[in-house]
Amino acid sequence: MIIALANQKGGVGKTTTAINLATALAAAGQSVLLIDADPQGNASTGLGVDRRHRQISTYEVLLGSADIATAMQATAVPGLKILPSTSALSGAEVELIDFERRSHRLDDAIANGPSFQHILIDCPPSLGLLTINALVAADAVLVPLQCEFFALEGLSQLLATIERVRGGLNPQLELLGIVLTMVDRRNRLTDHVADDVRAVMGNKVFATTIPRNVRLSEAPSHGLPALLYDSRCAGSDAYVALGREVLARIGHVHNLESAA
Repeated sequence: MIIALANQKGGVGKTTTAINLATALAAAGQSVLLIDADPQGNASTGLGVDRRHRQISTYEVLLGSADIATAMQATAVPGLKILPSTSALSGAEVELIDFERRSHRLDDAIANGPSFQHILIDCPPSLGLLTINALVAADAVLVPLQCEFFALEGLSQLLATIERVRGGLNPQLELLGIVLTMVDRRNRLTDHVADDVRAVMGNKVFATTIPRNVRLSEAPSHGLPALLYDSRCAGSDAYVALGREVLARIGHVHNLESAA
């Protein structure tokens, strides 16, 4: 299963979700590749890949000068590999304009790359060509959605983009689900936004919500997913539960308790 984690709004917990969901799936015994398709490279940093060790990255893969097998790196999580990103990726959207199948560059690279049970793609906070490449390559989209006032407005734009991709470039693309992030039960706005999203999207919203948690924020500075940095924190528990839900939705029954 190839899952794109997308939201054109920044600061919604997308990369944190990509890192920790990938870790939870790997902890369940799954083989997982996390593709960092964001020029900021935060998923790479959060999994301990030093910027000095990213000579081959998603940029080279998209432009065709390297393949995934050559570019991917091991992480501290058994079963989890990462295709790292660098700031060079920010120029890829312009450079790819004249390429044939420019929207299918990532799809083609994955098709010619090594096999994994799950591939997660951490998209940039935009709806440009990098995100389009991820949506064309993906089987499904997972949307991290922060519980804030403008959440539904941003969601409608993303859903419209998904429909456009489904209509022309990837008819099999599905919405796997929406996960509510940065949930603060002390804030009444959180409950109002969650109720609104569930009223509109129904069972497409995961039952698991991701809390505001200081350990989730600290973990990337140590180059570790929260599940390794502090396996007992509330954030880690939430991502284990989300992993369980994701596997259930895609037809796999696995026990993720070992990740906790």
